[in-house]
This record gives sequence, structure tokens and C-alpha cells, in this order.
Amino acid sequence: MARPLASLRSRVFAATAVVAVVPLAAAVLFVTGRVAQEAEAELTRGLEEAARLVGQYHRTLIQTATERASLIADLPKLKAAVATGDPPTVEQVAREYRTSVRSDLFAVMDREGRALAALGAPAAGWPASGKAAYSVEDGRLLETVSVPIVLGEQSPELLGHLTLGVALDDAFATRLNALTGSHVAVVRAGRVFASTLPRELDAALVAQAGERSLDVAGEDYAATRATLGDVAGAPQVLVLRSRAEALRPLRTLRDALGIAAVVAVAVSLLLSWALARTVTRPLAALTDAMKEIAATGNLGRSLGPGRAWDDEDARVVARTFGTLTDSIARFQREASLRERLSALGRLSTVVAHEVRNPLMIIKGSLRALRREGAAPEEVREAAADIDTQVVRLDHVVGDVLDFARPLRIEPSSVDLPAVARDAAHAALEGASEVGARFAFDPAATRLVTDGERLRAALVNLVANARESLEAAREPGAAAGHASVEIGSRALEAGRVLVWVEDAGKGVAIADQPHLFEPYFTTKRTGTGLGLAITRKNIEALGGTVRLDSRPGAGTRVEIELPAAPPDTSAAENR
Repeated sequence: MARPLASLRSRVFAATAVVAVVPLAAAVLFVTGRVAQEAEAELTRGLEEAARLVGQYHRTLIQTATERASLIADLPKLKAAVATGDPPTVEQVAREYRTSVRSDLFAVMDREGRALAALGAPAAGWPASGKAAYSVEDGRLLETVSVPIVLGEQSPELLGHLTLGVALDDAFATRLNALTGSHVAVVRAGRVFASTLPRELDAALVAQAGERSLDVAGEDYAATRATLGDVAGAPQVLVLRSRAEALRPLRTLRDALGIAAVVAVAVSLLLSWALARTVTRPLAALTDAMKEIAATGNLGRSLGPGRAWDDEDARVVARTFGTLTDSIARFQREASLRERLSALGRLSTVVAHEVRNPLMIIKGSLRALRREGAAPEEVREAAADIDTQVVRLDHVVGDVLDFARPLRIEPSSVDLPAVARDAAHAALEGASEVGARFAFDPAATRLVTDGERLRAALVNLVANARESLEAAREPGAAAGHASVEIGSRALEAGRVLVWVEDAGKGVAIADQPHLFEPYFTTKRTGTGLGLAITRKNIEALGGTVRLDSRPGAGTRVEIELPAAPPDTSAAENR
């Protein structure tokens, strides 16, 4: 399994991506964190300011009510009405003044504390004090202020008291909401008397009245409190703001930063990938070429000129490698030529040996033909010997010419099973006890190659397999049927594996390294060029050939070929 950071390209890309992404992510997290802190602090400051406004509004309201009550209590008309002690007379005057001061409660009492008029609440005894007081009337929380009604200045006579009251109800809470921009709830003695939130949430407000963070109907509220007045039993006003609403601009900013960060990361990754490609593309082409050369042995692989924006150092390495491979390929061609010239010297010895013996047999047969009175049987036998030795000489000359002449490759679309069957038929003709079996991969049946060169190589390999099977049969053993297996299999990178396998006597381990050398043979007769010619043909087709043999168990020869035609220019110059 390939490692994720095994290649230079992935490492350069990962490094540049980390350099681009990590600072950006850290900056986004830092900014959003600081903005969240500032938003929370601003929410707290806003609540404190709202609580201050509530207290200021309440003080102004009570102060205004006290001043109005003092002014009205000093009016002669009210004093005259109170002096009569007649409730209807006082109530008529009270109605006029209540309309002018817009008070929720307007009450007048005589000096004994009896109610002469009570508008806005049932008749009751109101405290005769200038300080604010609180009471609950008909479910409403009222805050009242009372002033005395006196007659005379030098020796004032107390006529009664005037009480004005303010209802701390939902209307009062609505005014505070408009003033502070916050939800408001008035709480006293564990009861909610006014609220700008739905009244079904009163129980939750009372239960968490002492908390700075309230969970009301699944919504999170930040809260603070303001006490209305400094007397015992004064109610508290809860000032609440929804964190979701207060932090909505933060979410908008966070979303905008997130989108900007995603776009910036995408651009950074794209630029990182482009940078990695400019640095590693020439090296990647170099690596691919080295892999192909290692797999095929073809040094004619070209890297191309590269691109203008590729890294210059990497391009220098790639060009140097191309020059190196060209030099090695030229050296190989020169070495191959020297090897063939050297082989000509060895060839003379082999040809002299292989030609001398047939010539001696032919010479002896000709003497028999010249002898007078030779029997017809002797003539036929001498002619057969001459024919056999001529065929042998022709085979020797053909092998030498095949090995020495340059190859010309003519690629075309080839049906591999048909070529293999034709080669097996030619190599096994006349061998009644040796057959062939085939195992072709359906994905490896078509090649673009020189079919005749491939057929010649397969004929040679199948013929060797036949001879190995025949040699493995013990003298005097019962006749049996042996077979040579020819098969194919598709490989990666557009290559095909073809094999020829037998279960014959095999090849000695010491002889295996020399089997493809020219003029090396383990047979009593032969030029030793068969496998050398086979390797030459396969390499000209852009392939490789290898042999694996186990003495006494059999031999397997594998040919690896490209599915597409190789560059044949090098082969033609060999």
C-alpha cells in the first residue's frame, strides 16, 4: 500500500497547503473568538445600561408623580372640596385632576384616613407618607406616593392626604422595553406582575430570577436586575436580552469569515498544487521514465522538453537523465556491435565444426555412389544421408544469418491465440506423444506487434519444450501423452505476459545463466543460437524474456510484451 506522503509532489503540496491553511485557520479562529468575547461583553454592557435606564426612568416617574401630587394638593379647589368632607364633591374634583395628571391611581382621604375619592383602585386606606409604597389591587402591582393636604401657612391645618399611584403592569413593561430595547419582567414576592415575554413563561422567570443566564422555553437569555426603590418589599425588574438575537451579527460575521476562509483555502490549495507540480513535474516524468526503463529495459524513453514554468533545477536533472540514457543506449548499441563482431570469431569455430561433420558424411556417401556395382539399397542410403546433411547445413547457415542480420519490425494487430496455436502446430509436427494445451486470458488476446517474429520465438521455445519432454521419457517406458502449456495474462501498464511451460527434464542450475548466450548449447549437436535468436526477437518487439527451470521437474519461459508497438528505430539499427 502506497504511503500518502511517499512522493515529493505530495510532500511539497502538503507542506505548502499547511503553510497556507494553518495561519488562515488560526486567524479565523482568533478573530471569531475575539469577536465573540467582544459581543458577549457588549451584551453585558448593554444589559447594565438598560438596568441603569430602568432605574433612572423609575426615579423620574416617581419624582414626577410626587411633584404633581404636591401641586394638586396645594390647589384651593381641591382644598375646598376636601374641607366639605362630601365624597361626591371630592370625587368630581378628583376626576378632573386625574385626567390632567394621567395617574393610574388618584385617591383623596380626610384627616382621619377615610376615603373621600378613590379612582383607579377600590377604596382603601393609603399610607400618609411622602415615600413610595407598594400594594396589590385587583391583581395589579401599584406603586403610590402620598402628600398631605394642608390649609394655611402660618398655622397649617391638615385637611387630608392626596395619593397618586403608578401601575407596574404590562403597559409599564412595554414602555421599559421601548426605552431599553430589552425584554422586561417585574417580579415581587415570587410573582410576575408584568412582562414583555409571553405570560406562560412567568414560572420559568420566577424559578431563575437570581441567575445571570436564563433558559426560557429553550432560548438562552442574558439577564440583570434593577430594584425599583429603596424601601422594603420593593419589586425587581428583570432585564433580559436573547443571546441568539444579540449574537446574530456575530453569526453573520462568522458565516462570512467561513465562506471567505473556504474560498481562500481552495485558492491556497490550488496554488499549492500548482507550485508542487512546477517543482515535481519534471521529477515525476523522470521517475516514470525510470520505472518504465526498469520494467522494459528500453532506454529509448524520451522525457520531452518540459514546460516553461517548471522548476529549473528539476528540468536540469531531467535533461541530464535524458542525456545519460541516450549515452547508455548508444553504448549498448556499440557494445552489441562489438559483441556480434566478437561472436564472429567464435562463429568460425562453430561453423567449422558444424560444417565439417556433414561434409565428411557427404564425402563418404559420394564415394559409395562412385563405387561400381553399388547395390540400389546402398545408393538410396547414401542419397538419404546426403539429403539429411544438406538440411543440417542449411539449418546452420539459417541460424547464423538470423542471428547476424538486422531485424526489421513490422507491427500489426495480432491474434495471440492464433499465433500460439500455429507455432505449436509447427513445432510439434510429427510428435505423436507430445501435445499442447492453452490458457489464454480473455483480456490478453490482442497485441500490436510483429506476429511473424513472435511466432518464430514461440516455435523455438515449444520445440525446446518438446525435446525436453522427449528426453525425460525413460527408455523402454510405456508410451504416454505429455503436453506443453502456452498461456497469456494481462499485466499493468499495458503489458502482456506469455509463457511456455513443460514438465520435462529441466536444465541444470549451472547451465541456466548461459542459456541465452550465443553458441552455448547443452545438445550434442546444434549451433547454440536458438535461444539467443529468440531473445533478440523478443527484445526487438520491446519485450523481455526470462527462464525458470527446475532439474527433473520442468521449465517455464516467460515473455513480457507491450500491448502497443515499441519504438523500432533502435532495433533496426542493431
